[in-house]
Amino acid sequence: MKYTVIPGTDIKISTICLGTMTFGEQNTEAEAHSQLDFALDKGVTFIDTAEMYPVAAREETSGRTERYIGSWLHKTGNRDKVVLATKIAGPNRGMEYLRDDLRYTDKTIRESVDKSLQQLQTDYIDLYQLHWPERKSNMFGQRGFTVQEDAWEDNFKTVLETFDALIKEGKIRHIGVSNETPWGVMRFLEESKKHNLPRIATIQNPYSLLNRTFEVGLSETCYREKVGLLAYSPLGFGTLTGKFLTGEPLPKARINLFPRFSRYSGEQSQKAVKLYQELATSFGLTLTEMALAFVQQQAFVAATIIGATNLEQLEENIKTHSVVLTEEMIREINRIQEHIPNPAP
Repeated sequence: MKYTVIPGTDIKISTICLGTMTFGEQNTEAEAHSQLDFALDKGVTFIDTAEMYPVAAREETSGRTERYIGSWLHKTGNRDKVVLATKIAGPNRGMEYLRDDLRYTDKTIRESVDKSLQQLQTDYIDLYQLHWPERKSNMFGQRGFTVQEDAWEDNFKTVLETFDALIKEGKIRHIGVSNETPWGVMRFLEESKKHNLPRIATIQNPYSLLNRTFEVGLSETCYREKVGLLAYSPLGFGTLTGKFLTGEPLPKARINLFPRFSRYSGEQSQKAVKLYQELATSFGLTLTEMALAFVQQQAFVAATIIGATNLEQLEENIKTHSVVLTEEMIREINRIQEHIPNPAP
């Protein structure tokens, strides 16, 4: 396994992070524990979760993922062996069941941190993230910014002040954002520098062969400002394994279980996947190997978040940490991107 340090911190992480949003929906507690055991045994020390998990989010299962991780930590005593990241959910996504007020305020952030600490059965969270901007913005399938009616008021400074207090209390160590834009990242950095407040260390956004929108604006911002990308959906909900090219029905596949993620199975996405599959084969690689290696080789990527529903998938994904793409492979990948750019934003 390869390791790095989260930018601006002393936290050492594996460059492959175990994503857990299947825990509690597609995976039972026993299966979740088996994945955690297996990943740690293979050198994966970085675990990512969220208060709203599992996906697809619903009131009946809310918080179940954190509870499964918490029961594993309690059973194994492995807290000091892993780096834990979790996230607070915000407004605009129909999750009013999480709490009365979905804004990011001192009260709501503290409530969510305390809830996550309890569910994870830990005294501290290594990396605490805003799951998406409180304001309405271009996220989850939107390519560009659209002006929308929004009651949001600028609160970057007050959010950072709350995080500052929580860090001093020992409840969280470092902070990050998710599904953010270049403007949002720079505003957080500006406020932290201006008022000597905690600095965001990471951004968790989608990045894959099917969605390279991060490269427009955010890649330079994060590279120059030393904010590490935690790349999620690097396999496009499994489409970049090539399994949907076989014609099998696959009723338990995520994009079949949750049709709301249809952007990964659109016509242009299918065309791109087929081209990437042919390219991977020509280079003697599986599509999974090529897709994950591409993400892992980007200079602005701190870690690649992988998720699986069984140990066979997990093992295959973890093994890709040793795959290195040549310059010729990258050139051919870029040709496909130019032909079918970002079909699944």
